[in-house]
Amino acid sequence: MAISYLESIVVGALQGVSELFPVSSLGHSILLPAWAGGKWADDLSMSAKDSPYLALLVAMHVATALALVIFFWRDWVRILRGLWDVATTRQIRTPEARLGVLLVIATIPVGLAGLLLEKLVRHYLGNPIPTSIFLAINGFVLLSAELMRKREHEPEFRFSSPTGRTGDLSMEDTIVLPMTDPDRASDVRLSRLSIRDATLIGAAQIAALFPGISRSGSTIVAGLFKGMRHEDAARFAFLLATPVILAAGVLKMPELFKHENHAILGPAFAGSLVAGVMSYISVKFLTAYFETKTLTPFAIYCLVAGLGSLVWFSIR
Repeated sequence: MAISYLESIVVGALQGVSELFPVSSLGHSILLPAWAGGKWADDLSMSAKDSPYLALLVAMHVATALALVIFFWRDWVRILRGLWDVATTRQIRTPEARLGVLLVIATIPVGLAGLLLEKLVRHYLGNPIPTSIFLAINGFVLLSAELMRKREHEPEFRFSSPTGRTGDLSMEDTIVLPMTDPDRASDVRLSRLSIRDATLIGAAQIAALFPGISRSGSTIVAGLFKGMRHEDAARFAFLLATPVILAAGVLKMPELFKHENHAILGPAFAGSLVAGVMSYISVKFLTAYFETKTLTPFAIYCLVAGLGSLVWFSIR
């Protein structure tokens, strides 16, 4: 069984977009070959014995994580400096240090769940019908979050200070920040999440173990329920996803270099390159998109695609 360059490039483009858009990359990676049928369904099957498809997706996930690192490199430099300062001084002295600590803590739940549940979930649910159902559920959750948000009065971003004081983020809290650096201003707002809220938002990524449920969508929705702005919730989702995707990819990368997968190394490189480029374009688009817009279009898409796929694969 060999995966062609065309198959790998198409899957790479799909991975690069769907991993960061709140529409589930895993769900689309299962539905695409099922919709295409024929050779594509055989070559790109997760359930087939000795299928190299999962190894291919692992390489593309690493490319996506690297694209996120490149896009947010200034943020990661500040965060890593902050974490180094915490490690050497045993104190949290800057917003970036606190944000780094929050990201580490928020990553723990999904890391543990992934190690325990990923193979089990994919083995039993990694086929088109369950995936279609979860994709529709993903759309319903996204739409419900937006509808509930509209019914509320102006949501407030709640935070806990390093001293434990809880309050509302006001202009007085941000006026010392350079107004020409909105990225750092957003990082400072994110650093004021409480440990409990950051952990709950991070744990929302566990839902993405189910094919059809979006990692970014789950995290953004959890952030919205905590009163965060769309752009802050999306930014936290992308920062939070970076170490998770990168660690999972690096952990499984040796599978790609097994002897039986040598035939797909070329296509895997080509597809990963496309995935990385598309991921960078996607995160650049989405960070600007969520400054003024909502999850509603993605919710409608997931509902239509999920329910349509469910009907189609149920009657075939």
